[in-house]
Amino acid sequence: MKIKPLGNRVLIRPIEAEEKTASGLYIPDSAKEKTLHAEVIAVGEGELVKVKPGDKVIHETYGGSEIEIDGKKHIVMDIKDILALVE
Repeated sequence: MKIKPLGNRVLIRPIEAEEKTASGLYIPDSAKEKTLHAEVIAVGEGELVKVKPGDKVIHETYGGSEIEIDGKKHIVMDIKDILALVE
């Protein structure tokens, strides 16, 4: 399924947190922190959009609307909820 965000919105896919620690211990889902890192999948054509598909970003904790595409979690959010690019 292809989704094209409208206006100043972006479609991002969260980058999952590590499953185990550096010492080899597995982290249960209940102890994992919500990841704030994501990959930009699609962008709207708004004037404020300064990211492109493939960019890695850090976003607000509680921004956007979660949707499921092909069995994977995605978020549609306003560009103002993108805090930084990760290089």
